[in-house]
Amino acid sequence: MPQDYAEAVKWIRMAAEQGDADAQTTLVVRYNSGKGAPQDFVKAVKWFRKAAEQGDAEAHNNLGATYAQGQGVQRDYIRAYTWFNLAAMAGSQRAVNNRDIAAQNMTPAEIAEAQKLARESKTNKQLPQ
Repeated sequence: MPQDYAEAVKWIRMAAEQGDADAQTTLVVRYNSGKGAPQDFVKAVKWFRKAAEQGDAEAHNNLGATYAQGQGVQRDYIRAYTWFNLAAMAGSQRAVNNRDIAAQNMTPAEIAEAQKLARESKTNKQLPQ
């Protein structure tokens, strides 16, 4: 049977809309690659955020990467570091490495601001914008 990416995306989107974090992350892959859905980095960020809202550490890490690369959002190392830090606090070693790389592009004041945003996010249980 031939692969039908568009049909797969239809089913993945239905699961994502029901709140399935894995489906949300898979949908991001489709929007990033353009397989089964038009390539759309802004929509990819939307679905990463939905997965992050459910506490998915890899979604936090991936949101950090989108901010670090400026893919679907304006490049913002403070936001990138914040998201990487949240993922690192949730146990993602990959996020620790990514956070350290982002820090190389930041001033000490920017790092302090990003750390404050991550702490406030954890304390208030509200994700950064």
